[in-house]
Amino acid sequence: MLQNTQLMGPQSMHMTIKIKSLAKPTNVHYLSWVPPVFLTALDSQNRTMYSVTEFVLLGFPGSRELQSCFFSLILLLYLLTLLGNGAIVCAVKWDSRLHTPMYILLGNFAFLEIWYVSSTVPNMLANILSETKTISFSGCFLQFYLFFSLGTTECFFLSVMAYDRYLAICRPLHYPSIMTGKFCKTLVCVCWVSGFLCYPVPIVLISHLPFCGPNIIDHFVCDPGPLLALACIRSPSAELVCYTFNSVIIFGPFLSILGSYTLVLRAVLRVPSAAGRMKAFSTCGSHLMVVSLFYGTLMVMYVSPTSGNPAGMQKIITLLYSAVTPLLNPLIYSLRNRDMKDALKKVLKLPVSQS
Repeated sequence: MLQNTQLMGPQSMHMTIKIKSLAKPTNVHYLSWVPPVFLTALDSQNRTMYSVTEFVLLGFPGSRELQSCFFSLILLLYLLTLLGNGAIVCAVKWDSRLHTPMYILLGNFAFLEIWYVSSTVPNMLANILSETKTISFSGCFLQFYLFFSLGTTECFFLSVMAYDRYLAICRPLHYPSIMTGKFCKTLVCVCWVSGFLCYPVPIVLISHLPFCGPNIIDHFVCDPGPLLALACIRSPSAELVCYTFNSVIIFGPFLSILGSYTLVLRAVLRVPSAAGRMKAFSTCGSHLMVVSLFYGTLMVMYVSPTSGNPAGMQKIITLLYSAVTPLLNPLIYSLRNRDMKDALKKVLKLPVSQS
C-alpha cells in the first residue's frame, strides 16, 4: 500500500514523497545503530535508513546456453587446477629428492594455489546456476578476506622464492648454511601468517560503512572497488587505506623480486660458459614467468591509472589472475624442471625417462 506524506523544508517548501507502508525490501533491515557522522549525512539527504543483508553478484550475464558453456569451461579449469597443483604437492611430499628448500617452497606455493582458486571459483560456479545470484553480507566479506589474504600470501611466497634463487646462484657456497631446513620452514610460516594479518583493517573499515541499497555488484567476487561504490556515504579514508594496502602489498614483494633477479642477472652474465648461463636462466625462467603473469594482471587491476576500467574488463582481468594463472603455474614449473617432471610421472603412474 502506498500513502502520500508531506515533508516541510527549511524555507516552508512542501515536498511530496511516496513511502511503502507494507512491503519492505526482502534483502534489508532497519539499521539498529549507525555512527553519528553517517547518520547526520544520511538524514541531510532525506534517505530512508536501511542496512543491506545480502548482495547480488551479477557475474557474467548472458543466455542460458552461454551460461552453460561458461560453467563447463570454469569447472574444467578448476578441476585441472586442483589436479595439477595437487600433483605437485604430492610429488614434493613423496619424492625424497625434492625435500630441498626450493621444492618445499614450490610445494607450499602449489598448496596455496589450491586454496586461492577455491576461495572464488566454487561460489562463481554456484552463482552461474543460481536464479537469485545472492551472497550474504557476512559471506561476501568472508570471501573478500580469504581471496585477498591468499593473494597477499602468494605475493610473499613469490618474493621468498626469488630470494631462494638469489642465494642459490649468487651465493652458492653459503646457500646450505643460510637456507637451512629450519630457516625455510620459518619463511613458509612467515608468508602464511603475514598474508592473513594484512587485510583485517580494510575489511573492518569497509564492512562498517552504511550500506542502504542498491546491493547489486557487477562482478563475480566481492571486490573492494564495487563494495565502496555501493556504500551510502563516500569514505575517502577507507578508499585511501585500501589503495595504500594494495600498493604496499603488491609493490613491496615485487620490488624485492626485482632486486633479487637484478643481482641474479648480473651474476649469470659473469658466468664464463654458455652452458652455465643457460642452466641458471632455466632455473629462474619458470619463476619469472609466474611472477609476470600474476603481477601483470594485479597491477592493471589495482594500482594502474586504468584501474577504473569498465566492469567487463575488470571481470576478465580478475578471472585471469584468480582462475587461469593458478592453472598455468604447475604447467610452467613442471615443464621446465626435469626433477619435477620425473616426480610428477611417479605420482601419476607414468613411465619415467632413464636418460
